[in-house]
Amino acid sequence: MTMTPVTDLLQRPLHDLRVSVTDKCNFRCPYCMPAEVYGDDYEFSPKAEILTFEEIERLSRLFVGAGVRKIRITGGEPLIRKDLPELLRRLSGLEGLRDLTLTTNGWFLAQQAKILRESGLNRVTVSLDSLDDAVFGRMNGRGYGVARVLEGIEAAKQAGLAPVKVNAVVKRTENLDSVVALAGHFRGTGVTVRYIEFMDVGNRNGWRMDEVVPAAEVVSRISAQWPLEPVAPEHPGEVATRFRYRDGAGEIGVIASITEPFCGGCSRARLTTDGRLVTCLFAATGPSLRDPMRAGATDAELFQRIAGTWSKRRDRYSEERTENTPLRQRRKIEMYQIGG
Repeated sequence: MTMTPVTDLLQRPLHDLRVSVTDKCNFRCPYCMPAEVYGDDYEFSPKAEILTFEEIERLSRLFVGAGVRKIRITGGEPLIRKDLPELLRRLSGLEGLRDLTLTTNGWFLAQQAKILRESGLNRVTVSLDSLDDAVFGRMNGRGYGVARVLEGIEAAKQAGLAPVKVNAVVKRTENLDSVVALAGHFRGTGVTVRYIEFMDVGNRNGWRMDEVVPAAEVVSRISAQWPLEPVAPEHPGEVATRFRYRDGAGEIGVIASITEPFCGGCSRARLTTDGRLVTCLFAATGPSLRDPMRAGATDAELFQRIAGTWSKRRDRYSEERTENTPLRQRRKIEMYQIGG
């Protein structure tokens, strides 16, 4: 069977794959899974609908054949998925894959960091919106404090899951005052903080434009304390705009998908928990790969479904939102199902 890299209608390659291994999470962050909607009795996907590790491995091999060089494991909270190291061992052995990473809320990271690294995980990104326990507690929707997440970050560093990155979603009325403190805490530690503009992902996170803090404002606030200078991207399609401290104490990143969309360089596909191929974070749906696979489709047939879907891709939602705000509302897949 011959597999070749594919590009979409805007000549964007398929380079990154995000795999959501569970739609469950122990947090209830308002910008992803607000507690008033996803209560304790909320019914997530039954086990029979979720891709098995064997299925994820098979599809991932086909994605690598289509050009993917980086796979990121996401959720929900991926460290909830039972026996996750087994999946990592399977994926880390894929010929042609260069980077295997994972995004987590960090709550279970201290206990698992060593085995994750031993199973083939290269790097980890931890979501942490504030160092203030009260602010963080509100933003994780559970009242949890920061200490356990910081322990997870330190354990990841010690295990060699480096460089560790910290993602902070910035909302004007929630954690704007936490921006500089986060930068200061991780300066000189080798950990890179990336500040993310509050995005209108999904349908239930109460997104409003006046809650968005432009990335330029974040950079200005930090640079006023510790002067910054821009850094060239490491590779095409990099989502974070990078800045380094002029005194050599490391760098930060900003992800400005609202004020400075980067659709033109987007090379990311997403595989949902139930096996749909999604070509945009703001998509409404995507074709199922699980159903034809379980119906007996060959690798060649599945590859053609992947390549055919990507080759017809023309998604540029964030650019369209910027050009035509407010954009006509449409249903979108929820964040916890698509993995961010």
